Amino acid sequence: MTYLIDAWLDRPHPYLRILNRETGTVCVTLEEQALEELRELGDLDLASLNSSEPLVLKELLRNLFLFCFARALRPNADNEAPRF
Repeated sequence: MTYLIDAWLDRPHPYLRILNRETGTVCVTLEEQALEELRELGDLDLASLNSSEPLVLKELLRNLFLFCFARALRPNADNEAPRF
C-alpha cells in the first residue's frame, strides 16, 4: 500500500492528512493541536516532509501512524482524537 502526505502547515489552522494513494481514502488527519504536540516532541521534521528519499518518507509515515495510534489510546479525554 502506498500513501500520500497532504500537509498544509503554513495556514492559520494547519493540518496534515495521510491518504491511500490508490483510493484517495483519508487514513489519518492531524490538526493544529496534534501537529503542535509533534513539533514539541521533535517528531515532525519539515525537512522530512520535503524529502524524496523513500526511506525518510517511510520512517516519517511510520512515526505519524504510531503517534496517532498512541494518541487514540490515551485515557485523557481532553486530547483531540485523530480521525482514522
